[in-house]
Amino acid sequence: MKKLGFGCMRLPLINEADVKSIDISQVEKMVDNFLKKGFTYVDTAYPYHEGESERAMKKALVDRYPRTAYKLADKLPTFNLKEKEDCAKYFNEQLEKTGAGYFDYYLIHCLTKDLYEVAKNCEAFEFVSKMKAEGKVKEMGFSFHDTPEKLDEILNDHPEVDFVQLQINYLDWEAPNVQSRGCYEVARKHGKEIVIMEPIKGGSLVHVPENVKRMFEKADPNMSIASWAIRFAASLKGVRVVLSGMSNIEQMEDNLSYMEDFKPLTEEEMNMVLKAGEMIRKTIAIPCTACEYCVAGCPMHICIPDYFKLYNERQQTLSAGKSKVYDELTKDHGKASDCIACGQCEGMCPQHLPIIENLKLVSESFE
Repeated sequence: MKKLGFGCMRLPLINEADVKSIDISQVEKMVDNFLKKGFTYVDTAYPYHEGESERAMKKALVDRYPRTAYKLADKLPTFNLKEKEDCAKYFNEQLEKTGAGYFDYYLIHCLTKDLYEVAKNCEAFEFVSKMKAEGKVKEMGFSFHDTPEKLDEILNDHPEVDFVQLQINYLDWEAPNVQSRGCYEVARKHGKEIVIMEPIKGGSLVHVPENVKRMFEKADPNMSIASWAIRFAASLKGVRVVLSGMSNIEQMEDNLSYMEDFKPLTEEEMNMVLKAGEMIRKTIAIPCTACEYCVAGCPMHICIPDYFKLYNERQQTLSAGKSKVYDELTKDHGKASDCIACGQCEGMCPQHLPIIENLKLVSESFE
């Protein structure tokens, strides 16, 4: 299987202000290009685009291609589970929404220390194993956002899983809040194949500082900035596929151009990319990936990732004062200062960010 996966978390939109307004026509063209080039791995999940990503895959993929033409991955929404019966409820809903008949890969979504307890209480691993035995799931796994020690515990508890999905990119390789390298090494120790998510860290590794950009361009002027991140992840041993959340046809064409005939980075190139990660870490104030998991349950409707993006841009440019973009966002969303410190967002953040404290920084800077 070719090493690029089509991540359906950030699909193209008709209206950028409405995450449900997926541009199906453009997605169909992206799917066509993807499959035409021999790629097959398509990854969706229950919360992506507030539930519309799975339906989009039915329209753009499942209804238009024979079932053997692609491999579909979906995920059990662990954060929605309250009792063990919920596993079947959500699984059957996902089968209906996608129309896929079965899932090639089915993951227990977003395991952390707390959500692992939810998964245990709701017997999620037992349920997915049962679906695999019935042929409704071909391979089972889980996506993970916690420490290497917790990953080791889960894999010791559940050697039956076929693969793990980890956040790995050259920026997070040594980052203490993510520990990509440590988690990677644990998965390898257990002999599990790895699916990589967030290789471009929510797009932040496209817009790198000028000194990093010049370094990449000097190394190979024909390669896009994003390519270094994707190829770094794909060059790691034991990696089955690297998911890229492609948001338009141009991004897909760029990814396909260097992944169709993938050549791993040399040792010298790997070292250069890791050096770039060190350089970038010094410039990012808030390492948010804009996954938006924090937004759905916010009682004050604060657009947290948008505010963090503005704050990071301001810190890099050392600008100050009023911001028209911030003021426009606050017309339809809560201000950063409206945060009531309920903690819902921090409980959902895969990056384990101190969101409440960071919102105070945003408030001080923009209000």
